Amino acid sequence: MKRKRVVVLGATGSIGESALKVARDIPERMEIVGLAANSNAEKLAAAANKVRPESVCLVDESKIDILRKALDYEPRILCGEVGLREIACLTNADMVLVAIVGTGGLRPALAAIEAGKDLAVASKEILVMAGACCRSTANTTRFFNAWTVVHQKSAALF
Repeated sequence: MKRKRVVVLGATGSIGESALKVARDIPERMEIVGLAANSNAEKLAAAANKVRPESVCLVDESKIDILRKALDYEPRILCGEVGLREIACLTNADMVLVAIVGTGGLRPALAAIEAGKDLAVASKEILVMAGACCRSTANTTRFFNAWTVVHQKSAALF
């Protein structure tokens, strides 16, 4: 089985943490290539130091220096809303797990779909807000399997 290369948006929340645990438990099936968080720079750095993704993104640009100082390696660092969309489109990623609370995950989810990534959605807000738009976009880029609605944290990625 081919190993999935995954970007986790919302890496410091409970679903993101669960995804990282799954990745550590099955490294032969899953590799984390990107991590993103809203504002918890220390927790994002700790997670990145463990799984060592090539890219990390912190939406709160005022905390980038805290993130840089807490990292013990040199990943590509992205920031802001633009960085969130950029990390969702990493060329070496197969799947993007959107575990962002509320509406903040919509733009990176659409960017990931348009980039041809498989998508795992951990909150219903995106589907409620823009389900038809997302389905339409997914149908034109990859088949409907681009939409995986996540109900169980550890089973969500496969």
